[in-house]
Amino acid sequence: MAEMEMQKKVMMGLFICFFVSGVRAWTGEVRGRVVCDVCGDSSIGPEDHVLEGAEVAVLCITKSGEVLNYQAFTDSKGVYAVAETMPESNRWDACLARPISSFHKHCSRHGDSKSGIKFTYNLPSGHSHTLRSFLYQPSMVPMYCM
Repeated sequence: MAEMEMQKKVMMGLFICFFVSGVRAWTGEVRGRVVCDVCGDSSIGPEDHVLEGAEVAVLCITKSGEVLNYQAFTDSKGVYAVAETMPESNRWDACLARPISSFHKHCSRHGDSKSGIKFTYNLPSGHSHTLRSFLYQPSMVPMYCM
C-alpha cells in the first residue's frame, strides 16, 4: 500500500511540474493481475490464487513514435501497474503487455494461449486501462482438478 501511495505522489508531482511549465500534461496507467490457474482450465476459480512477485513487461508506442518499455512486478494481491505522466502531444498510442516470469516453482508455466495483449490506449488523462489476468499453471495438475 505504501508503494502505491508513493507512486501516486510521484505522479502528482510530475503533473504539477507539467502544469506549472505551461505544457498540458497527460497521465496514463496500465494495470492487471497475475494468477496461478491451479487446475489449468484457463478460467479463474476458487482453487486459483494470485502470484506475488510475477514480472510483467509493458511496451508502449507514443503518438510521436517513441517506444517506451516498462517493467512491473505484482504485489501481494497479484496486481501490477505502470504509469507515466508526459505531455499530451506525446501520450501513449498503443501498448503491448506480456507476462515475463513467475518465480513460484509450483506455478511457473505460461497458461495463456496468447503470450501478450495488444491494445490501443485511447483513455483520457488520469484513467487506467485494466487488462485481463495473465495465467500461469503448475507443471502437474492436482488430482482434485481431474
